[in-house]
Amino acid sequence: MASRRHERTAARQSALQVLYTSEIKGTRPSDLLDSGLVLEDDGKSLSDYAIGLIEGVDEKMLPIDVRLNSTSENWKLNRMPIVDRCILRLATYEMLFVDEVPVSVAINEAVELAKDFGGEDESPRFVNGVLGRIARQLEEDAKDPEAARRREEEALAAYAFPTSEEDSAAEFAGEQPAAEGAVENAPAAEGEDTSADAVSPEEPACAAEEPLTLHRTTRFATASMKSSRR
Repeated sequence: MASRRHERTAARQSALQVLYTSEIKGTRPSDLLDSGLVLEDDGKSLSDYAIGLIEGVDEKMLPIDVRLNSTSENWKLNRMPIVDRCILRLATYEMLFVDEVPVSVAINEAVELAKDFGGEDESPRFVNGVLGRIARQLEEDAKDPEAARRREEEALAAYAFPTSEEDSAAEFAGEQPAAEGAVENAPAAEGEDTSADAVSPEEPACAAEEPLTLHRTTRFATASMKSSRR
């Protein structure tokens, strides 16, 4: 049992790296898998569970994002650090669609990912808060399916038609405006210039002809991520 937990923890780390890389490269996670260039440190292919997570998040992205949009208070999806958004999508997929994983386990694993890879010092608390609200929603949904259906419809409408003109304009333009109170050096948008010391030489967004190797002992790339602790 302990071995299986360790394997799934490792699979979540691998899945997170692929989800993160897909955002940096501007491609779908499943397209990275289809390329056949995503490898573990030892050159082996990803585990079945990691692949299932990546494909599941890709397939269920809309309901996942709608749920997150309705529960991440004061933080629109496009305003979150990229890695925090990927962690939340991964955990929300497990909570909503993977019956064999208890909700509490999905939340705990996500918090651990946020501690290791989170884009901000407050990432673990932020991730825990958002997922805790989703867990409470799921409990309420089980008690009143009709109310759950209405809430889902309202959440979808709010996601499709933002009430804030600023948010609507930013989303239409594909921008990621900086969140209020965000750390000054934290990047807000994909493609923005970042300081030299913020980028790791082990950038996962590699050339198309080279395999993307997932590093287990180092924190993967970039301005949204903390520096590696070995």
